[in-house]
Amino acid sequence: MNLWLVAAAVNGFLAVACGAFAAHGLADHLEPHALQIFETAARYHMYHALAIGLAALTQRGMAQWAAGLFLAGIVLFSGSLYLLALTAWHPLAFLTPIGGVAFLCGWAALAVAAAKVAR
Repeated sequence: MNLWLVAAAVNGFLAVACGAFAAHGLADHLEPHALQIFETAARYHMYHALAIGLAALTQRGMAQWAAGLFLAGIVLFSGSLYLLALTAWHPLAFLTPIGGVAFLCGWAALAVAAAKVAR
């Protein structure tokens, strides 16, 4: 079983659930800026769930690193934004750029894996 493909599917499910929750459950309960933050978290969550799936299908050493970095980015970037939108607890905001860097490193690792495949 490819655990990264399972992680991609679970995160895709969660991203859709979070997006639906924002559209149907939070729209009347959050101020517009907080709702926008939550929706940004869900959008990046979905992008990187798909990226984990792409890395899982590659099944190369650096692609596995990429998948792990994408997952870390989801937890740190999207997770901190979800919590910030729901709680307005601003100390969480310091995690967001760390998650963004994890996303960037994941894309770089995936590029390296792709370059190795192309050789």
